[in-house]
Amino acid sequence: MSRNVGPPQAGAGEKQPGDASYHPHKSNRRLLALAALGIVFGDIGTSPLYAFQTLFSDPHSIEPSPPLVMGSLSLIFWTITLIVTVKYVLIVMHADNDGEGGIMALTALTMRERFKSPKTLAILVGLGVLGAALFYGDSMITPAISVLSAVEGIEIAAPDLAHLVLPIALVILTGLFAIQRFGTGVVGRLFGPVMLVWFVVIGVAGIASIVGTPEILKSISPTYAIEFFVDDPLTAFLSLGAVILCVTGAEALYADMGHLGAGPIRLAWFVVVTPALYLNYMGQGALVLRDPEADVNPFYLLFPDSLQIAVVVLATLATIIASQAVITGAYSLTVQAMRLRFVPRMAVKHTSAKSMGEVYVPFVNWFIFIAVIGLVLGFRSSANLSAAYGLAVSGTFVITTILISVVARQRWGVSMWIIVPVSVCFLIIDTAFFAANMTKFFHGGYFPVIIAVVLFIIFTTWAQGRLLTKRRYEDMAMEPEQIRAALENTQVARTPGTRVFLSLQTDVPLAFGMVLRNMHSAAENTILISALSEKVPFVQREKRMTVEQVAPGIRHVTVRTGFMQPLWVPTDLVYAKKKGVDLTGDVTFIVYSPRIEAVGNHGMMKWRKELFSFMSKNSRDPARYFHLPEAHVVEVSSVVRI
Repeated sequence: MSRNVGPPQAGAGEKQPGDASYHPHKSNRRLLALAALGIVFGDIGTSPLYAFQTLFSDPHSIEPSPPLVMGSLSLIFWTITLIVTVKYVLIVMHADNDGEGGIMALTALTMRERFKSPKTLAILVGLGVLGAALFYGDSMITPAISVLSAVEGIEIAAPDLAHLVLPIALVILTGLFAIQRFGTGVVGRLFGPVMLVWFVVIGVAGIASIVGTPEILKSISPTYAIEFFVDDPLTAFLSLGAVILCVTGAEALYADMGHLGAGPIRLAWFVVVTPALYLNYMGQGALVLRDPEADVNPFYLLFPDSLQIAVVVLATLATIIASQAVITGAYSLTVQAMRLRFVPRMAVKHTSAKSMGEVYVPFVNWFIFIAVIGLVLGFRSSANLSAAYGLAVSGTFVITTILISVVARQRWGVSMWIIVPVSVCFLIIDTAFFAANMTKFFHGGYFPVIIAVVLFIIFTTWAQGRLLTKRRYEDMAMEPEQIRAALENTQVARTPGTRVFLSLQTDVPLAFGMVLRNMHSAAENTILISALSEKVPFVQREKRMTVEQVAPGIRHVTVRTGFMQPLWVPTDLVYAKKKGVDLTGDVTFIVYSPRIEAVGNHGMMKWRKELFSFMSKNSRDPARYFHLPEAHVVEVSSVVRI
């Protein structure tokens, strides 16, 4: 059974990022940097398994000649430097939303700004949602290509067992997704040390190869990349589709900032990860210069035969860690999107009593699992899968550049004289990668595009549908003045007990208005709860709840939560009791569940309204979403035409 431990509480156990007293940077930075190796850098850290090799196996492959090897290595070096170090580590990671990072947090930052035109905001939010949709495609491809590329080392270490690559990869992936419901827990503490060993091993292997061909270090000069484009512009352009694989996982540096803080991530990047990556890629290049036939798998051929089985095992562990990071990232993104009203309510299980960031979303887990298994069986090798990988990554890069430019101007007040040239430079780089990967659309690039388009339609349909229903709810809702006027009517009976009405959208829960109007009754003790999700990741405890008297025996409780905080109404009621809210007697929870009926094309195409109705019907019921005791829940429903 899944371990649903209850709502993690800031202050009960570890302090959380939303707490005023939470200062991750005061902790031991080196220990946090070690943790970052396992949580943040698994994806980009395992890219050497397939990135350089893909240059020679891609649909638009290059010849392993010295000029092309030197030119492509120069591209890899400067891609890592410009995109990861300069763009993400030195610029984007400054855009934290109360400590949280990631494409959805960046979108939330944009939503909090004011723009002259509502269309501008809508376009920017749409881009952010598209970036989130692309991330889901990435979260499906990463486990498949990472585990496959690691297990494919068997083809080098033990060629007679090559036929076992697919079965072993499928078993590993099935086990990985099967254990997600238990959370990472104690095992997660081993991720950092394992990845530290990984980076040391690949760095040392690179050094050993560089010693044999030290002239490879000349490729650090950007002149080799420039000459590559000048001498053979088409080949150089097409090679970008493989080069981008060296920076897959760059978004994770930003997305996982809330767990560890920017400082430890930067420390791990500059001290451990960057040197190891540079050395290993240079080592692979040196090997191919010495032996062009090594282009079949330059990573594993860096190691002597006696060590290859051990390296396969280590690589498999590293890719499992990389996959774990992306999968949990998809869970966190789903929770954020849910609280920002971009996806329907889903079951979310908290797997840690101390950390509210450790969640498990069953639907997302098995949806990604099915997609991953389909990818492995369909593409059958990491070389084939690489064509599908770069498009999602490069698309996210373009969107991040646009959004960070807006935040820099609107939020930081940076001069346009700085923003324009910097943004244009990065957009040229990002769009070049995106265009190069579009050439691989029919070789597998279609997969992340299809996933992104489908999810974008789902996200925007849900958001627009919520907006349309909100307008209908506002017509149906009662104002506090109307409540007081209705209670003065002697026909309204006050029944004994306590009734708690809940709402996610309106100040006064719709269920209360329906009961008052249609049944002409109100409990002697009535509590109206409005649960509002703010566009910040965490709301501090002292700012989370307000209580006001609406009428005799009726109190309105407003609960504000951040998009990274769980909504656990029974726990909130305990806190409300401390604020003077009466909870004596039998307590009945009353929730509202609409039946959506699609009418016409006004506001949204009818087929999208039908889709919204389907999602609304199949979303998690309010009682479970609010974590209410089901034996004490009454559901009120009505038809809502949109």
